[in-house]
Amino acid sequence: MLSLNPKDLTIPVLQKYLQNAIAPRPICFASTISKNGEPNLAPFSFFNIFSSNPPIAVFSPAYSGRTGAAKDTLLNILEVPECVINMVNYDMVQQTSLASSPFPKGINEFVKAGFTAIESELVKPLRVKESPVHFECKVLEVKELGKGGGAGNLVICEIIRIHISEAILNEEKQIDTQKIDLVARMGDNWYCRAAGDALFEVKKPITSIGVGYDQIPSKVKSSKVLTGNNLGLLASVEQIPGTEETLEFRKSLKPFSSEIEQHHYAKSLLETNQVKEAWMVLL
Repeated sequence: MLSLNPKDLTIPVLQKYLQNAIAPRPICFASTISKNGEPNLAPFSFFNIFSSNPPIAVFSPAYSGRTGAAKDTLLNILEVPECVINMVNYDMVQQTSLASSPFPKGINEFVKAGFTAIESELVKPLRVKESPVHFECKVLEVKELGKGGGAGNLVICEIIRIHISEAILNEEKQIDTQKIDLVARMGDNWYCRAAGDALFEVKKPITSIGVGYDQIPSKVKSSKVLTGNNLGLLASVEQIPGTEETLEFRKSLKPFSSEIEQHHYAKSLLETNQVKEAWMVLL
């Protein structure tokens, strides 16, 4: 592997490595306002949620890597410690990118990028009508991480009001992952779209405890057919099928001509989430 010391790299080169490796990153489309009432709108991909109780989101407007100057978003938040985080979906990604242009301070990105500004309920910054979800936030703290170009400023926000488009809700009034159609930043000019075949489910072991990778037979772990994901599924079951059940199941199968064929069949079962059946094929 290529091993690097971050201190030996220029900021642009280091940032390129970081942004290409740590991805995809959700986009915080932040609306802020100056003490003079000038609105600003800018996207940031150094962003995520960090708490549900209280609901906390954090994003980081870094000092410019070219000039070292502070972003208008940061300057506004220091003057008026409020913001709206507007989530970005596929239908608005090009306009969102346009809003990231280095317009002079005081230029209204709502106008330049063609977004519709609507009033917030609890904070002064405006919301983006075209966005599927808006989070009205009060800023609790701004933590400066450094002084030079590329240094981040952690904006720690408490979400005090949430607005969700009904068009993206399911029958249970929850957000439908397919309908929201979010986008995320990769490195360089690349984005990714969280929709269609890009989405897949992995059951989260909140209360269940899997048997573990160490309980998989050695001949299965050394398989040339089964992948790490396949083995991870096998290891996630809470109980390995018993001998009697396995023998009964195997009666319904034709004998395998080789271990390779056996593993391919087990793999096909795993790919359709028939994990128990795959275990019984492999035992």
